[in-house]
Amino acid sequence: MKEKEKAEIKLLSDKLDALKHKDATIIAQGNGELIAKHEEEKEKLIKEIARLKEVQISKLSTQAQELSRLPFSREISKKEQADMGTLKKSVRGLIVVHPMTALGREMGLKVVTGYAKKPF
Repeated sequence: MKEKEKAEIKLLSDKLDALKHKDATIIAQGNGELIAKHEEEKEKLIKEIARLKEVQISKLSTQAQELSRLPFSREISKKEQADMGTLKKSVRGLIVVHPMTALGREMGLKVVTGYAKKPF
């Protein structure tokens, strides 16, 4: 889901960066038509990157809403975090969200939180 957009954003950002590095040589050539084409291409890349970032944000928002609809959630203690494998085995379908991930920031979390269909 997000990996596709993330890879595409990276690829387009790399292309944009390469174009920005060519700016000085193109301006030095003084060809107005070439400069205009170069600027147009940069604008296209900037717009596409912005569109992909919006798609990524909307997908994160959708995922955050789905998690918040799960009937049970609570903070994961440090002891449980240390043995996450055992916790996930004991609670099937547990989804753990860290506050420093994109999803955690989207949800406004301050602590590591677990979401599940059943109490744990």
